[in-house]
Amino acid sequence: MDSTRGASFAVEVKRFRTVRGLSKAALARRLSVDPSYVSHLEGGRERGSSQLARRLDAVLDAGGAVWRAWQDDPGGTSPRAEKPESPAAALLVLEDDAALAFDGTTYHLRMRRRLHNTGTEPVTRYLARIAVDRYPGEPERSNALYRSRPLTFDELQLTAHCGDEPMTWTVKHDRDAFKEVWLEFANARTRFPLYPGQETEITYTYSVSEALWGRWFQRAVRLPTRQLSVSLAFPATLQPTVWGTESSLTATFAPLRTPAERTEDEGTAVFTWTTLDPPLHARFRLEWHLKSDTPEQPEESAPVPTPSTLMTQAGIVQEGDPVLTTPARPFDLPAEADQAHAAVQALLDGIDRVRALHTFGKGMGLAAPQVNIARAAAVVIPPAADAQPIVLLNPSVAEASTEMDRQYEGCLSFFDVRGLVPRPLSVVIAHTDADGTPRLTRFEHGLARLVLHEVDHLQGLLYRDRMDPGTEPITVDEYRGTGKNWTYS
Repeated sequence: MDSTRGASFAVEVKRFRTVRGLSKAALARRLSVDPSYVSHLEGGRERGSSQLARRLDAVLDAGGAVWRAWQDDPGGTSPRAEKPESPAAALLVLEDDAALAFDGTTYHLRMRRRLHNTGTEPVTRYLARIAVDRYPGEPERSNALYRSRPLTFDELQLTAHCGDEPMTWTVKHDRDAFKEVWLEFANARTRFPLYPGQETEITYTYSVSEALWGRWFQRAVRLPTRQLSVSLAFPATLQPTVWGTESSLTATFAPLRTPAERTEDEGTAVFTWTTLDPPLHARFRLEWHLKSDTPEQPEESAPVPTPSTLMTQAGIVQEGDPVLTTPARPFDLPAEADQAHAAVQALLDGIDRVRALHTFGKGMGLAAPQVNIARAAAVVIPPAADAQPIVLLNPSVAEASTEMDRQYEGCLSFFDVRGLVPRPLSVVIAHTDADGTPRLTRFEHGLARLVLHEVDHLQGLLYRDRMDPGTEPITVDEYRGTGKNWTYS
């Protein structure tokens, strides 16, 4: 590849952004993309679609210079994606459209995806996921519901097509509130693999009763995607209101950069939302409120679960499991970048579940062994509301101050107690980016404590191992610092 030609698009984007006086964040808002994606564009690591290139040219008032530079790049007239090793990962999603309609008793979903095979092998199947959660933030209540009333394939009435051809499907996972199926590029009559360089359109539909479907819908970007759209339709008499949030590997939940647009047609209120070139691993969550003529009656009060019980229900591995006392295996980076990204995504999902159950005034962290992944990955959430997650891959302590302090810590893997733990006031952590770039990062005070707690997890240590001899944790009821940050002079 001619690197000088390939860089011209990146150079033009950065030049016109600078001339127009726009920050990366400001340009990202105008494009409805993540700011990190603008960095990838300007760094030549991503070139985007032709549609995005035209929008860039218009937003930057470049007079065609940005668009011409994109066309001059090799392959500039057709979509492009990196070619992963596996055929399934070589799929590029040109269009991802989700249409969810509520008829008053049942939710009906239609998913449409236009796929392009950018790899070197034919693709013979596509993984589809179905997940429901009737009571977000109340895992005990949701779990009880789905244990007594599991979601079934008979109720879903799943159908799938590739163009006009019906697709057969096989079950990968069948759980009470979660299903995964392989949509096969085949049926009883014929097979129709998606060969390298070809494009096709697949659609699949299913239905879920209101009793099992919570009032939210999330789209996760698991494959390179050029356009993602969501449509939500409700009876206008229910007076629906819709809002949304987004998150990624580098950002916590934040409001959608653009609101869903509402239209009304023959008694149906329709909300539509679209984004171009969403970052890989980004998640977009739409939620809604409906007027109810017959509000749900509160259930009889149940015993209040203990903090550790809540963490167990949120999927956090508890003390006593060998995975917590076994050193985690490092990643071979960048060769295992995909595995590292998957581990970080599992940690972010776990953090979302846990933060719905507890207020973390000191910030928080989660290590991969705590979600039953024995690999050297951790995520730390600083206490500041607008702080970005700190992702640590293969971390180790490179330097630690001799000055120490003692503060109470909690651990999600035995959350009924708090322990007084001595820690260095300053620490330098050696870690690695997913692309193999080595890093040295200094953390101080509370952030150093949070990071060291997670690094210990990856070494098979719990904070009990760091406490002074003769001291024991105290119960949550005895502890008076919940929801408050640590103090430093």
